[in-house]
Amino acid sequence: MRRLKEFVAPLVYLSSNITSLIGVVLVTTATVLWLFLLPSFIKGEPGNAYTGILEFMLLPGVFFAGLVLIPLGIHFYRVGHRNELPPVFPDIDLQNERFRRLLMFVGVTTILNLIIGAQFSYRAVSYMESATFCGQTCHTVMKPEYTAYQNSPHARVACVSCHIGPGANWFVKSKLSGTWQVISVTFNLYQRPIPTPVKALRPARETCEVCHWPQKFAGNRVHIIDKFTDDEQTRHLKTVLMLKIGGGGGYEGIHGAHMGPGVEVTYGHSDEKRQTIPWVQYSRNGDKTIFKAEGFKDADMGKLEMRTMDCIDCHTRPAHSYKLPERAVDEALARGLMDASLPFVRKTALSIIKVDYATTADSEREIPKRFMAYYQQAYPALWQSKRPAIESTAKAVMAAFAENVFPEMRVKWGVYPNNLGHTDYPGCFRCHDERAGDKGNKTIPMDCDTCHKKLAEDEESPKILSELGLTPATGGTK
Repeated sequence: MRRLKEFVAPLVYLSSNITSLIGVVLVTTATVLWLFLLPSFIKGEPGNAYTGILEFMLLPGVFFAGLVLIPLGIHFYRVGHRNELPPVFPDIDLQNERFRRLLMFVGVTTILNLIIGAQFSYRAVSYMESATFCGQTCHTVMKPEYTAYQNSPHARVACVSCHIGPGANWFVKSKLSGTWQVISVTFNLYQRPIPTPVKALRPARETCEVCHWPQKFAGNRVHIIDKFTDDEQTRHLKTVLMLKIGGGGGYEGIHGAHMGPGVEVTYGHSDEKRQTIPWVQYSRNGDKTIFKAEGFKDADMGKLEMRTMDCIDCHTRPAHSYKLPERAVDEALARGLMDASLPFVRKTALSIIKVDYATTADSEREIPKRFMAYYQQAYPALWQSKRPAIESTAKAVMAAFAENVFPEMRVKWGVYPNNLGHTDYPGCFRCHDERAGDKGNKTIPMDCDTCHKKLAEDEESPKILSELGLTPATGGTK
């Protein structure tokens, strides 16, 4: 009991300094605000990114700052008034009812502070791992990636699931990396556009393969590519492919050849975007073959950056995919967002969205206006009879641009390569160019039938679709 009195006495007599009192005020204020915002804290979802910063980051900061100031004030007061303080503080009488109430108050508030502090900490960490925080807090910087993410197949997957994954090790790494990102945004030090690929990204086998298991049997899949012509009367053409996706179970295909059991592909690239790959080593169950691009010399090996291939090398933009203008317009037409019956609709849309607009505001003003002006001038009768359809199509043309081009971040058409396939970017052909290996007659094949088989090409009504029971209007992957 005596030791307790000796410990408590200085706290009682020293806690009335200005610094500690400020700490008490901050803690009390934060606690009162927490009570008012308790429904939001329980729900864990802010109204928007900026109220989230106030609720889940600034308010906890005030609370913990107050808790730190209280003992800090006691320490500084004791050091500053060392010669004025008695060597032994007046005795504390635990029989005093007022003092017992004080101790009870301190005990209860300490427990409350622990509870409130724990919730503050949990919600702050949870909020910093949310898509809202990642995509909307730094609005201008992350707008391109957040927009692409919302339009991707992974729109319901949390950013941290791919960028961080499970475990404390990568959590700490991400927070250290995030600190520099905050500094870069604060002092306008970031690059435009943000460079990719992300070098500090966690290996795909520790993130992607949590959900996508390449050894799982996948077999063949039918894939339909929609394309529209630039004619006055737009025609809808379809190419039907059978993709040999493959997988485990002894089924080779794309995944089996690249990611199957015992397979490891190492490559050397000479550019930061990994688009030029002059050296490849293919290993299967320990048997290694090296393939070199034509004209590549061993003396240039030191200029290459080596990498072990994983999912991201082909699926370059799994959650942040940007389309080329032709692909964006074709997709909108296939989905019925643009009226394909309008004369020269594809040609007109492409001519407008390929223009270099200085700002987003300029594009939002000019693109719909120019599209509608074309029909007002070239087809005045059609403008009168189909004005709602033209206006709706103008909005879709604007959307095709706004989802892929961001002038403020210098994100233009084609700035981010997507190496899935080989129609829009080099993709597969970065390696598959019939280059010879160092063993026998082995090459990296470039033959179309290696990875897919064409069932129809640029046909308006492919017979294969009716034979498979797919309606002519069906698009996408089946």
